[in-house]
Order: sequence, then C-alpha cells, then structure tokens
Amino acid sequence: MAREQTEVRDLQEGNYVMIEDVPSVITSYSTSKPGKHGSAKARVEGKGVFDGGQKRNFTNPVDAKVWVPIITRKQGQVVSTSGGEMQVMDLETYDTFTMRVPDDIEVSPDDEIEFLEYEDQRKVV
Repeated sequence: MAREQTEVRDLQEGNYVMIEDVPSVITSYSTSKPGKHGSAKARVEGKGVFDGGQKRNFTNPVDAKVWVPIITRKQGQVVSTSGGEMQVMDLETYDTFTMRVPDDIEVSPDDEIEFLEYEDQRKVV
C-alpha cells in the first residue's frame, strides 16, 4: 500500500490522512490540553477524496500513530469520451485507463487534465 505512518501532532489542515481506511483531506484540526490523568487529544475532521466528499472524523492522543496516504498528482490526456466516461492516457507512463467524467467539467479528445491517483483510485482535479 502507498502510505506511511506519522504522529497525529504532525497533521495539518489540507493534508491527507486515512480515516476509517479511506483517504481523506483534513478540513479541521483541533487539540485539547492534557488533563490530570491523560495526554493531550486531537480531533481531526476530514472529507473523503475519492468518495464524493463524505465527512469523517476521529479523536486520538497527539502521540498516536496514524496512516497517511501517498496521493500523487498527475497529468493526463483525454483520448476519447463516450457516455459519462473518458479514456485517459497518463503522460508519464503512457498507460491508458477509463475514468468517469465529473459533472462540473467539459472534456473533449486531446484535452490535458490533472488528476489525483491513490492505488487504483483516480479523480479529476
């Protein structure tokens, strides 16, 4: 798997983190002070990157380890479109794959797009 471990205290808003085994982007990060019998806690809220922005959260001690996905930003070229799907060629590896066309963009063959990739999941930016 393309991921690494880091401590909760090293997370920041806008970074990626695995919440419930789903790659998510952090939208809110807050900490509480240590109490009499415990350590400081952090509350992290995030939105799923590849599942339509579903909200998730977790609360852990700041010295706990969490998984951070390694999401890469790549360039691609649209080869063809049909229905709600498009054939895209990765401009680095020249691999072709099929992606769903997002509702908010118009694409045509020979357009260059930017997309996020994590394992077998891809999303147009």
